[in-house]
Amino acid sequence: MLNHVDKFRESADLVGHEVGSDLTVAALYKFARINGLTKKRSALLSLCRSRGVLGTFLLAKEGINGTICGSKHDVTFVLDHIRSWGEIKDLEVKFSTSKAQNFNRMKVKIKKEIVTMGKPEIDVVSNSGIYVESNDWNNLITKDNVILIDARNSYEVSMGKFNNAVNPATDSFKGFPDWADGFLYNTDRKNKIAMYCTGGIRCEKATAYIKGLGFDEVYHLKGGVLKYLENVTEENSLWEGECFVFDERVSLIHGLIEGEHTLCYSCQQPISMEDCQSPLYERGVSCANCYEDRSDEKKKKFRERQRQIDIAKSRGKTHLGDGAMNDRRTKRGY
Repeated sequence: MLNHVDKFRESADLVGHEVGSDLTVAALYKFARINGLTKKRSALLSLCRSRGVLGTFLLAKEGINGTICGSKHDVTFVLDHIRSWGEIKDLEVKFSTSKAQNFNRMKVKIKKEIVTMGKPEIDVVSNSGIYVESNDWNNLITKDNVILIDARNSYEVSMGKFNNAVNPATDSFKGFPDWADGFLYNTDRKNKIAMYCTGGIRCEKATAYIKGLGFDEVYHLKGGVLKYLENVTEENSLWEGECFVFDERVSLIHGLIEGEHTLCYSCQQPISMEDCQSPLYERGVSCANCYEDRSDEKKKKFRERQRQIDIAKSRGKTHLGDGAMNDRRTKRGY
């Protein structure tokens, strides 16, 4: 008997997805004052399930955030539904493709924030910074009086960044406010602040926080690094390395092509192809980052989990543990 995840995956094959064709991945967020969250959640979840679309949406009074994957037709159907909400006047979506389904279930959750900073009281709708289009970004960040700040977490920065960007070295977005309070304490408020993140959501919320610290000229990269990699050619790019993404692709490069990084499913840290050659790396069990922190009993447990995942995949099924790992990554932020 198929479990509920397998049923959803089976329905994805039946609803508009041709075997061998690429699936559409849609990443989106929108800060807006949204009402009727419970009803919207129920309707959105039912629609996604009926269309065989998988992924995660977060709903809050401050907006919507999420990434979904399915056939182009079904993903478009879901996006049209969201655009029909009165509060969502314009919804920009970053599209990419994937050879395989990036998620193992469909979830729609109601949260205090659509990206967790620990500051639900911030009014991003009224007080966010100034958007900068990806084609204008290079001109801004190369000016002398601009402080460039990476709003992502340290493990993401380790994979790629803009040259000369300040790295807050935080483990989660919740650590950003305290870091900003300290780093910018003695900074002349006449300086311009430019910020970026993966898809734009974290840096947009961060601009509202920094404006609250007294800075007037605060800018953020519209659409984040993903839009930059989509629109700016490699020859004209100031981006160095790969960009971490919160799904099975792990990393993307210019043209939104999958990068060479993979993920250690034990510690959830991105690792390079070179890291995979380490004697401490064992797929699904450990890598050089976490080997010493894993007991023999823990490694044995992870080894068995990986064996079950491999068996499920060989049978064309999805193992729930595989989905749970993806869920933990999604919670980290966008």
